Amino acid sequence: MDIEAQAKKRTRRAFYASLILFLVALAVVLISLNTGTIRLSPLAVGRTLLGNGSTDETMIMFDFRLPRILITMLAGIGLGISGAVLQGVSRNSLADPGILGIHAGAAFGLMIFVSFFRTMEGPSALMIPMFTFAGGAVTAVIIFIFAYDRYRGLLPIRLILVGIAVAAGISSVTLLLSLRLDEDTYSFAASWLAGSVWGRDWIHVWALLPWIVLIVPFIYMRSRTLDIFALGDDVASGVGSHVTKNRLLMLSLAVALSCVSVSMAGGIGFIGLAAPHIAKRLAGPQHRHFLPVAALVGLVILVAADTIGRSIFHPNAIPAGVVVAAIGGPYFLYLLFKTDK
Repeated sequence: MDIEAQAKKRTRRAFYASLILFLVALAVVLISLNTGTIRLSPLAVGRTLLGNGSTDETMIMFDFRLPRILITMLAGIGLGISGAVLQGVSRNSLADPGILGIHAGAAFGLMIFVSFFRTMEGPSALMIPMFTFAGGAVTAVIIFIFAYDRYRGLLPIRLILVGIAVAAGISSVTLLLSLRLDEDTYSFAASWLAGSVWGRDWIHVWALLPWIVLIVPFIYMRSRTLDIFALGDDVASGVGSHVTKNRLLMLSLAVALSCVSVSMAGGIGFIGLAAPHIAKRLAGPQHRHFLPVAALVGLVILVAADTIGRSIFHPNAIPAGVVVAAIGGPYFLYLLFKTDK
């Protein structure tokens, strides 16, 4: 089989994988719209989405359920793509926003807010996302500074090691601050850290949407850059790629996606780690093929996890992050053992 035929085969494989996952995502979203404390029939969901629902159905759908589902969809896409970029840039299959310390920085930002600024005036619906985003972004800058070598640029192995060390230090300070909180504030913070998306409103959707719409297509257009990183820095430089500049750019985009997703959906782990692995198995190793699949995998995992957490365990809703870890952790271990054989 010649190279052109192989390329066409990989493209068809990626297309079918994306199509199937799109249909799965559509089904999961429809089930999620139908599921909750007050169940709506599929007919009622369709009628309400078309503007013909009753007053109660309209309130349930547009004031509570739909914003929450849209947040999980967008955040799932953001986490899946950011994980794929981080793994590609660092050439490390275990890299993800959590390991690099982004989640720890976001948690620290949350703890700073609830400890010192919770009574401040302002648009309270966006204050927590602002602080968590700032915490993750500042942490990323610190990691970049310590991982940078003046002669060799931003080194992947140093990036991972520095990220782990910085995350450990920030987590210890976060734990120290949490010990000073009262019971109610601590419960609120713990719920966010566990990945709860309860109480999300349209203002959060509109705040998250532009980041996903702008950054994700730009990353996809730079798919070839991510493929070149897999060849190693020396080879990448030899084919004309500005390694340090491109690595810093892609890392910045991945950090931005991760920070904004975590700021809206809470401290949800695993998705950025697992979605790229699953996508590569389905669509192949080229980024232009598996990036859309990684986005859909992240979407499906997070929407399904939130639906399971608020329906199966009703009336005691479980944060989506807990469900993701409970379901995804063992499955990822299965993938690792299967790969080693």
